[in-house]
Amino acid sequence: MNMNAVLFYEPGVVKYEEIDVPEIGAGEVLIKIGTALTCGTDIKTYKRGHPVLIKTVPSGFGHEFAGTVYKVGKNVEGFEVGQRVVAANSAPCQKCYYCRIHEYNLCENLDLLNGAFADYIKVPELIVKQNLLPIPDHVTFEEAAFTEPLANVVLGAEELNIKPGQTVGIIGLGPIGLLFVRLAKLKGARVIAAGRNPLKLRLAKEFGGADEVINLTEVPDPKKAFLNFTTEGKGLDIAIEAVGLPELWEKMIDLVRKGGTVNLFGGCKSGTKITLDTRRIHYDEIKIASTFHHTPRHIREALRLISEGHVDVRKLITHTMPISQIDEAIRLHNEGKAIKIALKP
Repeated sequence: MNMNAVLFYEPGVVKYEEIDVPEIGAGEVLIKIGTALTCGTDIKTYKRGHPVLIKTVPSGFGHEFAGTVYKVGKNVEGFEVGQRVVAANSAPCQKCYYCRIHEYNLCENLDLLNGAFADYIKVPELIVKQNLLPIPDHVTFEEAAFTEPLANVVLGAEELNIKPGQTVGIIGLGPIGLLFVRLAKLKGARVIAAGRNPLKLRLAKEFGGADEVINLTEVPDPKKAFLNFTTEGKGLDIAIEAVGLPELWEKMIDLVRKGGTVNLFGGCKSGTKITLDTRRIHYDEIKIASTFHHTPRHIREALRLISEGHVDVRKLITHTMPISQIDEAIRLHNEGKAIKIALKP
């Protein structure tokens, strides 16, 4: 049995081809894709490869998806053919040091699932057991496919311990930054969102509910622009970098007040380094945090937020097109014209 799939060959080269449908083994499930979403990580991977997602070439591509159970392997419990489901792109091993201390997102054996830009995808046993979830009847495939990216932000917001009345600033308004805007508002914070793209700035208001937006192309001094929106100009309580550029990482501590927290959420290119003002970090008690990935608990919390209508992720889908138009989808992202593209087999 054959299927169509997008394969990654090298940076800048992906192809839509006909390949064999994956064979499943015991404990595994074959999912017929309903919707797969584009992601900033996909775009980074397209441009420069990925040390974890791309294990061999050619490789499957895409990792945010929802669909229907097409085939069930031996010993799989709780799932049946025809069931609508969403899967995370990994699951912890439950055996390593980090799993034993319940820091599941740091599991030493995370095996990231890739290959959602296809007609079918094989879900490994660990994900089936821990991170394959039924989709509520009223939730669409498009909405359910947001579970994985939202789970990353749910973990990030939880670790920041955002409190009502705090002022939170977010730089970078891709899907992750916009989801941070929304969650910070849900937690009762006053949110200042900054970016360069008019579409994303508009969505920071319309989707996220940002109290203030800063167009970084129009302000000569971004630091001053942020501080002007804070109490007595003291600075943000929490600043979140959701871009992944070392030069922005360096500037984040200038935006927070004494005792403030900086979350360096955006992943930078491997090998890059930053320089920080040690006096400011020490004497002003600046807390520097970073957040990676998600856990099974946060996957479930993300699906709950979507299914109960707290996060209307539909507003972030700017285009819908066939998976065969992957080149067009990548072009739209590169030109800043897309937030999330829903790709259909």
